[in-house]
Amino acid sequence: MDTGPQEHASLTYSSYLALEDVLAAQHPRSDEHDEMLFIVIHQVYELWFKQLLHELAYLQRRLEAGDSAHSLRTLDRVLSVLKVVVAQIDVLETMLPSRFAGFRSRLEAASGFQSAQFRELEAVLGRRDERAFRHYPVGGAARERIEAAMSRPSLYDSFLAYLRVHGYPVPRRPDVRRPPEPDPRVQDVLLKVYTDDGAPASVCERLVDLDEGLQEWRYRHVKMVERTIGDKSGTGGSSGAGYLRTTLFAPMFPDLWEVRKQL
Repeated sequence: MDTGPQEHASLTYSSYLALEDVLAAQHPRSDEHDEMLFIVIHQVYELWFKQLLHELAYLQRRLEAGDSAHSLRTLDRVLSVLKVVVAQIDVLETMLPSRFAGFRSRLEAASGFQSAQFRELEAVLGRRDERAFRHYPVGGAARERIEAAMSRPSLYDSFLAYLRVHGYPVPRRPDVRRPPEPDPRVQDVLLKVYTDDGAPASVCERLVDLDEGLQEWRYRHVKMVERTIGDKSGTGGSSGAGYLRTTLFAPMFPDLWEVRKQL
């Protein structure tokens, strides 16, 4: 017997989106007005990180299949999400440093450095650094996800596979557990890709856009931290802006930047 309509009769906008759970997930620990903003923005960041991981997993599959059209559309979506992530800093910067100081001590050891999803996102993009999961307990789900992402091919490896599908003889990286490093052999192939000026060249440019967007996020993040807490140590024992400055201008896809010297 068909019970479809009855089964779905109770579905509402609120229940579909689990809004009771989402809107009840904010628990300020002080009476400071701006703490709600701080919590909401960081929860939204985590939702966007979840979406980016979802999109990048799909992008890797489409690249490895040599699918230019879907790869480009997915990269466009990723870039649009990244722009929203960067723009949220504008909202966070409406909070005065004195307002943040009013509830900062209530954060105790909590820190943005503990965002397991962002660490996983970095790993998908090619970061290979054990410090990224050092603070997570051995055997914990978060640590396992980050370690797994560092052990499998990164987005750049999927891009190299995409080029091979399209007939470009790029070598495989000998160890996907190592970060991408400039390779003159790859750059020689990329020169041919850009000369041919087809869909693979467009994919190259979107990846450069992605790398640039990530560097923009890092820069804006550093300046936001500096204007909020200066050079004070971050919560959770991190070095705050000092550490964040060390992450600036480190490209995820170095060959795509090095080849520009030859174009």
